[in-house]
Parts: sequence; C-alpha cells; structure tokens
Amino acid sequence: MAPLSRGLELLESAVRYALAGAALGAPQLLPRPTPCPGWDLEALLDHLSDSIGVLTGAITGDGARAASPGYPGPGPDPVARLRGQAAGLLGAFSAAGPAGRRVAIWDRELTVSMVAVTGALEITVHGWDIFVACGARRSVPPGLAAVLLPIAPLLISPGTRPGLFADPVRLPGPACPGDQLVAFLGRQPRPQAAPGPGRA
Repeated sequence: MAPLSRGLELLESAVRYALAGAALGAPQLLPRPTPCPGWDLEALLDHLSDSIGVLTGAITGDGARAASPGYPGPGPDPVARLRGQAAGLLGAFSAAGPAGRRVAIWDRELTVSMVAVTGALEITVHGWDIFVACGARRSVPPGLAAVLLPIAPLLISPGTRPGLFADPVRLPGPACPGDQLVAFLGRQPRPQAAPGPGRA
C-alpha cells in the first residue's frame, strides 16, 4: 500500500491541519459543543492530546505513557498542551528508524508506518471537529483526504467502528474527498439546509 511509505508526510499534514483549527480555540470557546456527542471543545482537545501521547509512547517505547492515556494530564491551556504533544509526536516519528519496525500499541502490534497513518486519520478527523466547534468549517485538505479516504475502511471496519465512530453519513450527491472522509467517519460535513417555503 503506497500511502504507508508516506506515513510521516501524512502525519505532518494532519498535525498542521489540526493545529490550525486549535489556533482558533480561544478560551471563551472551550465550552462549545463539538461533533463528538457529549464533548465540549476543551474535552476534545484533551482527548486528542491523550491520543497523541499514546502514539508517541508506542513509537518511543515509553510503556508508561502508552499505558496511561491521561499522560501528562490536562493542563490550564489545552491548546498549548496539544501543540506540545504534537511536536513530541513528530519528533518521535522522525527518529523512529525503519518504517517497517513493529511497535506495540494497546493490544496490537503495528509497523511504524501503520501507526503514522492511523495517527494521521485520528488527528485529521478531530482537526475537522475542532474547526466545527470553533465555528469555522474548513474542509480537510484535498491531498490529505484523497490519500486517507481509501485507507479509512481498512482501519475502521464494521467490527471496530462501534464506540469509536458513528455510522457513515449518507451524502446527497457528489462530494469532495474531505467531505467523503468525514462522512465515512460519522460526521455531517455540511450544515443542514433550513426548510424553505412549502418544505417540511
């Protein structure tokens, strides 16, 4: 699978996208709801930081970090924490060695490249969630979305979807790769049109 050889490139693109959204996360926006049911923006930022910490721990072999999703714990500035975690993640992957090296993450063993691609997908979709919560729907960059779109069904099967992502959203017509990707991951990529005259 060609995209696996581009794992670090995809990860860097996903991080840039997510951090651009997080830069909009002013303190007064932290209580705002997100596309993730039951989560406000602050909880989403902390969740993404936790997920990045797990990925970093898997690559560096820091078992304590990988076993503790809360590491290093929420702080007073969730955006700054996310930036720090993202910098650590990219540094870890840059120094990770051969892309085919296998690492343990949760109860699975994956190659470094596969961990990078999995991380890119997670960071990208939550980057989109962050933009929405901040009131700025910015599509996933087309190049990033086009590469992740065919990989997503391989990583998220009907058996692994429950508890992680909602069911795919059916799109009413042709859509760009970014909209297709977030729809596959259970998000509504476009605001619902308000009913016009004579419409229910």
